Amino acid sequence: MKSFIQARHVLLGLLFLSFHAYAFEPFVVKDIRVEGLQRISAGTVFNYLPVSVGEVMDEQRARESIRALFKTGFFKDVRLYREGDTLIVRVVERPAIARVSISGNREVGTDELKKALEHIGLAPGRVFKRALLENVEQELKNLYFSLGKYGVQIKTTVTPVERNRVDIAIQIREGEVARIRAIHLVGNRVFSDKVLLKRFQLHPTGWLSFWKKDDRYSKQKLTADLEALRSFYLDQGYLQFRIRNTLVSLTPDKKGVYITIEIEEGDRYTVKDVRLEGRFVLPKDELKSLISIHPGDVFSRREVTESATRLGERLAEEGYAFANINAIPEVDQVQKQVSLTFFIDPGKRTYVRRIQITGNTKTEDEVLRREMRQMESALLKTKKLELSRTRLEKLGYFEEVNVETPAVAGTDDQVDVKFNVTERPSGNLLAGLGFSQSQGIIFNASVTQDNFLGTGKRVSVAFNNSQVNRVYSFAYNNPYYTMDGVSRGFSLYYRTTDSGAANVGDFTTDVAGGNLRYGIPLKEFDTLRFGVEYEHLSVNTTDSTPQEYITFIEENGDTFDVPKLTIGWSHDSRNRALFPEKGTLASLSLEATLPGVGLEYYKLGYRHQWYRPLIKHTILLLKGQLGYGDSFGGTTRFPFFENFYAGGSRTVRGFKDNTLGPRSSNNNPLGGSVKVVGNAELLFPPPLFTDSKSVRMGIFFDAGNVFESGTFDAGELRYSVGFSTQWLSPLGPLSFSLAKALNAKGEDETQVFQFAIGTAF
Repeated sequence: MKSFIQARHVLLGLLFLSFHAYAFEPFVVKDIRVEGLQRISAGTVFNYLPVSVGEVMDEQRARESIRALFKTGFFKDVRLYREGDTLIVRVVERPAIARVSISGNREVGTDELKKALEHIGLAPGRVFKRALLENVEQELKNLYFSLGKYGVQIKTTVTPVERNRVDIAIQIREGEVARIRAIHLVGNRVFSDKVLLKRFQLHPTGWLSFWKKDDRYSKQKLTADLEALRSFYLDQGYLQFRIRNTLVSLTPDKKGVYITIEIEEGDRYTVKDVRLEGRFVLPKDELKSLISIHPGDVFSRREVTESATRLGERLAEEGYAFANINAIPEVDQVQKQVSLTFFIDPGKRTYVRRIQITGNTKTEDEVLRREMRQMESALLKTKKLELSRTRLEKLGYFEEVNVETPAVAGTDDQVDVKFNVTERPSGNLLAGLGFSQSQGIIFNASVTQDNFLGTGKRVSVAFNNSQVNRVYSFAYNNPYYTMDGVSRGFSLYYRTTDSGAANVGDFTTDVAGGNLRYGIPLKEFDTLRFGVEYEHLSVNTTDSTPQEYITFIEENGDTFDVPKLTIGWSHDSRNRALFPEKGTLASLSLEATLPGVGLEYYKLGYRHQWYRPLIKHTILLLKGQLGYGDSFGGTTRFPFFENFYAGGSRTVRGFKDNTLGPRSSNNNPLGGSVKVVGNAELLFPPPLFTDSKSVRMGIFFDAGNVFESGTFDAGELRYSVGFSTQWLSPLGPLSFSLAKALNAKGEDETQVFQFAIGTAF
């Protein structure tokens, strides 16, 4: 029907042109007058008219003039007349689009739909053409079909308004998403349907489909699933695998989908030979060791691709940033074998001409440049470039860090490195209320500048008040006290603690102190830390203070001046500070008081976190904590107010905070001078938020306890298993856990559900 209408319009146009061409006798145009204009200017008409004053108008020029004006799309009728030596152009303008309104859309946003319509010419201010509506309806239907909504209905209404304009109203009835009733595989002999369909995003409706939404048909998802199926077979050695046919059938009500996929598996191929060819800039044996596929192995496209990637990365470490690695297979159809040749073209070594940084409107340029591991005028090395980007991200000053390496015009061995950063607010003025099961209601107020005046220095003034602690503090840290990256910081603080509110033996402390600390980088990820600290501490007892604590006070007093020396080592190779996916965070520390000055004791601590990505955004996290404290010199007991504690969300979940370990004669938890804690956790994103960087879930196994010195007994370790969720919400951090204590004993206090929540206002 549409083709017939278009053909009719063309025929009428040709007849019209012929009629008016015949009506003209040649004459010299002395003047041109345009009639019928409403919105379009006469100048626009003169622009497109192929004849001017002083030129001869004849039949040919008449046809050209009418054709040119029709071609603009501005007019639905054009006529030419002669009045003496004046050429009269009489036009009827097409209406303009005044407004486009869309209603009934839920699955696709209005702004997104309007952008799509604008792309095909339907937008306010554009010329309205009736034929455009058919395109609009079809484009919208195609969009909804791609989302699996085959029952969608589109209705368009055109309403004329003043000044030769029209309003267009588009009403959408989306209908329901077509649900997958069944997926049939035909032709698979080696692998079962169950094995193959595990690779698919789409699945027939199941009892979890309301949550996972994996039964909603989508053409894009089906295409991705077919590619996943092809990749699976190619990775299993089936080089001749092909998808013969894919049939998608709709039920009559357009609410159900049946998918039939016909495949041909072919034969399985093995690797006959693996060779390296090309120009070698590194020892051939070293390069060959990077290839993970060997003669006799089943052919795998994934192994071939990963081997080529490793070769390219190794060459990039030597400055060959744009090396080409081509894996060329020679297939023996008779023997069902493949000979692989990795052809290496390292190209030229690439140098960095200039490093440019943009987007840092607040942060001084030097703060970013001192994090660079890729240098100007040096060989471009991808690992150093990536490390530079990671170090900028770890600063915490930026929402996003992007890097580009455009080639320098006129050269074939130079690039510029361009970092573009998006700054986030580095200052926080915070007042907040929160709650945690270990500290109860928490009030805090702080002014913190992580990037003080754009210099990279950190300044913080804070107040924290809870049932357990009241803390006033001031802290300063300069991460680049020297140009070599030696850091220096100090803090002053006053803290009161009510230990009885923290589930441990009842006593209170008042501490005023300060410290000075340094950090010396040893390697890229390793730092040596040391410092001095001084505290003035007083301990107060209550009627329910355990006798063990009272005995210590009777022997040593209740007021102490405590100078300390601290030294430690830390290692941080994580890819990011929040929700890391790989790397290690470890620290070893020693804290000791000065001999002969008041209390004499020391504390050793070790912490370890190891992240290892597994499959499909799943991460294995292994954590450990070890602590040991003891007295020396004239002090005969380790101070009870320095004890380690276990139980709760940071140690062994499923047990109440700080309640594990030795107990007093009145059954209060005492803590201990030895701490052993281990955690294994499988982390994964929630099913509906697979790309989320702010929500993470986990299945965990915890073990640990605290002991008195010399009494460690592995049989006294407590174990728990459970489920955890962490969310970096806009209102503050939230953490939840559901845990089952596996071997709780008589006096242990268990707690199935544990959480901590904080909000800011």
